[in-house]
Amino acid sequence: MKTRAKKAEILKSLEEKLERANALFVLSFKGFTAHESNEIRKLVREKGGEFKVVKNTLLRIASEKKGKQVVNDYVEGPTAIVFSYQDPVEIAKVLKEYINTHPSLTLRGLVLQDKGYDAALMDELVKLPPKEVLIAQLLGTIQAPIANFVGVLSGILRKFLYVLKAIEEKKAKGEA
Repeated sequence: MKTRAKKAEILKSLEEKLERANALFVLSFKGFTAHESNEIRKLVREKGGEFKVVKNTLLRIASEKKGKQVVNDYVEGPTAIVFSYQDPVEIAKVLKEYINTHPSLTLRGLVLQDKGYDAALMDELVKLPPKEVLIAQLLGTIQAPIANFVGVLSGILRKFLYVLKAIEEKKAKGEA
């Protein structure tokens, strides 16, 4: 049995993790081995996240203190939570692949920008390209009108120069 001090320490740690995370994945595990647990921890850590098995009561208390009560909708039975500190799409892809090969781990729900979503959203989330690609696409879209405008202006200048060159050639033929 854990002492009050130990529980307070765990609670504080959970609160910090909830505050830092930009996405949360709430998972259920039954028959999950220690080897599988270490394996998923490593995979998630490589993508900038953290896999943690938590006590439901401590998670509920921490989420209420940090205003993330929506997490509590998915907390029931043995609960593990993945905190995403970087790109949630990358972690979603890792989790989706791992869950497909390990039926002892199932996704109950996820929290993005303090809004809860059911597990079905995971399929849509894994289809998204990485954050860097999305930013590049956005910048390309923003830059396209400017580049087209510059192209139009340079086209006008180019045609003007062609006309001057043609006049020059015509005068050179007429005087020669």
